[in-house]
Amino acid sequence: MLIDSHAHIDSLRYTDDREAMLQRALAAGVGEILSIGIGEGPSQMHQALDLCRQFHGRRDLPRLYASAGVYPHNTPELDDAALSKLDALLAEPEVIACGEIGFDYFYDGAPHDVQRQGLIRQLEIAATRKRPILIHCRPKDGATDAWEDLFEILDQQHWQATGLGGIMHCFSGGPQQARRALDLGFLLSFAGNLTFPKLQPLREVAAQLPVDGVLVETDAPWLAPAPHRGKRNESALMVETARTLADLLHVSGEELASATTKNFHRLFHLPPNVGD
Repeated sequence: MLIDSHAHIDSLRYTDDREAMLQRALAAGVGEILSIGIGEGPSQMHQALDLCRQFHGRRDLPRLYASAGVYPHNTPELDDAALSKLDALLAEPEVIACGEIGFDYFYDGAPHDVQRQGLIRQLEIAATRKRPILIHCRPKDGATDAWEDLFEILDQQHWQATGLGGIMHCFSGGPQQARRALDLGFLLSFAGNLTFPKLQPLREVAAQLPVDGVLVETDAPWLAPAPHRGKRNESALMVETARTLADLLHVSGEELASATTKNFHRLFHLPPNVGD
């Protein structure tokens, strides 16, 4: 079984067929999904947890976990009430991660200093609650500024010393960023863009990674892999991404599924029957 380590299954794009979408995921071999709790802003952080509880115990669906966090573009909304809500959500057993949080310099969704302070405040809560983090890092095209700012924070007292690690979601950096992330205890998660014909440099980075340092995700409903690019993404389609990553690492599909499942469970200290 595969694990989709990052999917926005609370998206309105699944309103009409969310349950059927999850059934298709299980049929395709996706046994667990991390439902990302950012919504459209802090007021919707709880939606991922709500879905975990709505579908809990269903044998015909993947097992769901949740995260909670404030996306970089929404950090101007990160007031005391939002921080209190985040802290309360991270205290819930089904909410195993804080995120996705980090930096997005590609779009001018929030000033960089506001993103920085928002990230630091969320790291403090995640550390107190002992939750690994899910990092979103997107620099301007061809730049490394977001990565440099991110590692400056993670390398300092804000995260490295916690030993909690996390996931570099939808990893798109180069070999230097990959190595620094691994050294900090992060797993690198690859989405459907790994299959895009023009992203050969990303495949070259992935091919050099240890199998115990990677995960697979959809970032659904976005980033559907080739040949589904442009369509609504869903967890059932991640088998294409997994096949590409397995080929790059010279392992079988079964070996990749086993390794990525072990990686995910190791990071989050999950027993096989968590939540039952």
